Amino acid sequence: MKLIGRSIIGSKRGEASSVILHGFNPATGETLEPAYHGATPAEVDQAARLANAAFSSYSQTTRSQRSKFLRQIAENIEALGDTLVVRATRETGLPEGRIRTESARTCSQLRLFADLVEEGSWVDARIDHGDPNRTPIPKPDVRSLLRPLGPVVVFGASNFPLAFSVAGGDTASALAAGNPVIVKAHHAHPGTSELVGLAAANAVHQCELHEGVFSLLYGSGSEIGIALVRHPLIKAGGFTGSRAGGRALFNAAASRPEPIPFYAEMSSVNPVVILPEALSVRADQIAAGLHASVTLGAGQFCTNPGLVFLPSGLDADRFGEKLGELMAATPDQTMLTPGIRSSYEKGVAGRSSQTGVATVTQRSGETSCAAGTALFRIGTNQYLTNSALSEEIFGPTTLIVNYDNQEELLALARSLEGQLTATIHGTDSELAVNHELLNILETKAGRLLFNGFPTGVEVCHAMVHGGPYPATSDGRSTSVGTRAIFRFTRQVCFQSFPDASLPEELKEENPLRIWRLVDGQLSLG
Repeated sequence: MKLIGRSIIGSKRGEASSVILHGFNPATGETLEPAYHGATPAEVDQAARLANAAFSSYSQTTRSQRSKFLRQIAENIEALGDTLVVRATRETGLPEGRIRTESARTCSQLRLFADLVEEGSWVDARIDHGDPNRTPIPKPDVRSLLRPLGPVVVFGASNFPLAFSVAGGDTASALAAGNPVIVKAHHAHPGTSELVGLAAANAVHQCELHEGVFSLLYGSGSEIGIALVRHPLIKAGGFTGSRAGGRALFNAAASRPEPIPFYAEMSSVNPVVILPEALSVRADQIAAGLHASVTLGAGQFCTNPGLVFLPSGLDADRFGEKLGELMAATPDQTMLTPGIRSSYEKGVAGRSSQTGVATVTQRSGETSCAAGTALFRIGTNQYLTNSALSEEIFGPTTLIVNYDNQEELLALARSLEGQLTATIHGTDSELAVNHELLNILETKAGRLLFNGFPTGVEVCHAMVHGGPYPATSDGRSTSVGTRAIFRFTRQVCFQSFPDASLPEELKEENPLRIWRLVDGQLSLG
């Protein structure tokens, strides 16, 4: 499949423009062809208008039509085979195995949402039958369900070129809910985005849907993103990236004449709490697992454990030495872009210069995209009086904070910002007596782990990949798992409607045979 470097606007391709960007191989420094042309303001408007035109028909597609479409996208991505793997590895520096795994995850979550749509109960249909004989006021017949919002803009993520990008979780969940999608491709992997964008656009054609159901736009900087979020026909947005970028887009969404929901996943240090008994019995095992988690993918995961709360003492000293040895022996790793690597190096240098911070190990990468590992230690009091130490550093580094007693540990937990994850390593008996710690962490994170490590997010119905601000802009949501579909819906209620005019999901005889809440009881009737 030949790449041509143009936006995909419905069934057509964008025009040449003055904004040019290229893919870049971070492992070799090679600039990749072709050149990619940024979308013009007219093309942004065209994509939004096409999506709006598509909404009336796409939002009314049947369960089988929509699930078939999602599965067709997955089949088209799989059909790209080695072409996709080769381009993605060249644009990201990620190993082939990682790309193949991520491609499989992307297709799996598309099919997971197809299954969800096909089963149908996700619409949360509720029926409260009327009672005209109720006194003193008759009770009306009230029925409600979830409906799609309208055109959604999705922003591709730098660190997941497939699973959080063009056909990733945000796109899959928005399409599953019945919303047309416009994707803003990430500039770090434009060729990968074009390949997957064509897979999605071809699926639109194969399933005989309105061309505006899917578009893919290119652009550098924030101009295209801000223009999309501010376009009056866009009704919601999804983003994975930095706090600064997510907050800028969130602010733009909130400041519109008609504010819209914007779901941004932004910043998390994913604290790991190690309790004394666990440290005494399996320190080496925890150190090895923590090292693997911190350095996985050059530390470029949103669930990277960047903070460790460790009890003081000889066991902690030995743990720190062991982890330091593992970190120091880790070879340089290729980061996704020179900009990400530069930010990492600045963050590490800034942390090492902070008062009270002890450097266990610190290595600089030898090329413009190479990262060395870094491990630091500090005491509780010095940590709590320096807010800069709680900031995320995106890369293979973590900070150990030693606590002397339970009161200090609880103070550390209370000081946390919102997080995607929080992990506890302990024995069963330790966990049983740490109710207060657990209660605090539950208010701080979207996912709590026991005796595990936060990198690796299972795509399943129960998963929560979200958390209080600044982990996300809305801590009530998740971007992974089937609950992600609810972000792009709204509740609609029908009161006293004749049965013939109700949506299929609310008709009295339940023709779709979905689970519904009828007069307060779950029912298939």
